Amino acid sequence: MGDFKSSVVYQIYPKSFLDTNGDGLGDLRGVIRKLDYLRELGVDYIWLTPIFVSPQNDNGYDVADYRAIDPRYGTMADFEELVAQAGQRDIKVMLDMVFNHTSTHHVWFQRALEGDRTYQDYYIFRPGKPDGSPPTNWESKFGGNAWEYVPHLDKYYLHLFDKTQADLNWENPAVRREVADIVRFWMGKGVKGFRFDVVNLISKGEYADDLQGDGRRFYTDGPRIHEFLQELNAQSFGRDPEIITVGEMSSTSMDNCFRYAGEKSGELSMVFSFHHLKVDFMGNEKWVIVPTDFGRLKDLLFSWQEGMAAHGAWNAVFWCNHDQPRVVSRFGDEGVYWKQSAKMLATVIHAMRGTPYVYQGEELGMTNAGFTRLDQYRDVESLNHFQILRDKGLSEESVYQILKVHSRDNSRTPMQWDATHNGGFTTGEPWLSVNPNTAAINAQAQQADPDSILAHYKALIRLRKEYPVFAQGDFAPLTPDHPAVLAYRRQWEGAQLVCVNNFFRKETPWRCPQSLEGFRVLLSNYPDSAPAGEWVLRPYESVLLIKES
Repeated sequence: MGDFKSSVVYQIYPKSFLDTNGDGLGDLRGVIRKLDYLRELGVDYIWLTPIFVSPQNDNGYDVADYRAIDPRYGTMADFEELVAQAGQRDIKVMLDMVFNHTSTHHVWFQRALEGDRTYQDYYIFRPGKPDGSPPTNWESKFGGNAWEYVPHLDKYYLHLFDKTQADLNWENPAVRREVADIVRFWMGKGVKGFRFDVVNLISKGEYADDLQGDGRRFYTDGPRIHEFLQELNAQSFGRDPEIITVGEMSSTSMDNCFRYAGEKSGELSMVFSFHHLKVDFMGNEKWVIVPTDFGRLKDLLFSWQEGMAAHGAWNAVFWCNHDQPRVVSRFGDEGVYWKQSAKMLATVIHAMRGTPYVYQGEELGMTNAGFTRLDQYRDVESLNHFQILRDKGLSEESVYQILKVHSRDNSRTPMQWDATHNGGFTTGEPWLSVNPNTAAINAQAQQADPDSILAHYKALIRLRKEYPVFAQGDFAPLTPDHPAVLAYRRQWEGAQLVCVNNFFRKETPWRCPQSLEGFRVLLSNYPDSAPAGEWVLRPYESVLLIKES
């Protein structure tokens, strides 16, 4: 596998990255134009969210043709140029593969609807219950029942997401052969990384009503999931030792992740898990507003760090992606301590054991969108839940407050390149409104500022390359019960790294449980951090200390 331990991956949401033709949509030529920016940042891989032909009901995660570039983004020639130009800058390309489901516009599904039994077996069609109701009571991730009725077939098909995203039947060997062939196709284009969307949902178990929940226990980390991933590895990406892979694991268990990302499991390089990003949910319910449970956040981060290390497995470490709100709005401060809190949050992730992922704009401290009207939203999940929450009796004002906190559109607003109209993203009308704070938060301003959030990210990425302890070190929590501080130690061949972070906007005393003699400040978000055995951390203060033998 590629050198994923010392690498950093930068996620690009192409639709919102840079528009070069004025149609309001970002495109592949926009990515090409910003490769020098990405090289200066220091990243090793760029992960592109789906750029395949799609009706865009779920922003490309509803794929209609896995082997063709959606004209919205450009051409295959543009993609091939991107791979080549990135390679000249020592940057590799990672593609986002959506294999749990296809768009209902995909030719396979269209043939299934025409009655072709071969292609009906590519999907999960089931008869209804004797009373005609859906086969099970499973809920879609986007709201409502997870089964859609097709009258002329008198059957339902499963869609764990939108009704235009039909789940594939991985029990069918023909489906698995198709998937491996698609991966090999993109390997032939020079792709060196693959991110597999909700891949732990591909093996379904029993089709039964869930009397305890929403159905996820019947299809999450299913009975043949490890077999399927090992087969895909052997038949495609495992043939190229340079390729790195990451699986998005929905509601997964750590025990399964030991195998998904185990050094010798023959499955994936690393995994995304999301438990730490549910600490402001009520259980699994995100469409509420509840305080962040900081103690639980630490417990989850620490347990995954220690557990994965103990089993020789590897984490992808991250705060942000296209499905998550902006982290500085979520766990930091949009006001006085915006810069300090954004830097602190970056340090927490980048000094951990695992491969750090940076989501576009995170390196600038971009914030949530702050939309106030429904017509400003584009995300299908947000639009569906607006109505679901209204139907539950919540006021419009309450629903808007929830959307402002949790909507996926918070992370999808266009990249803020400069202080001009529309942030330099487009000369046209953007597909989604640009955050009005682009005048204050933009890449151009931060490139000229050595104290910027962008400069801090550059430093963190550089340090990962300079000090092997970042990639190779063990992990040990420090003062795990402290009510305001998240701290830990890394150690590798005589080098020790101590990372100390105040997660709140008030000062807090902290005593290090080990001696700091011989340590020096490697990076801090205050210019005069002076650690001692016991010291008072300022609001959101973050300090990286190193000691070398």
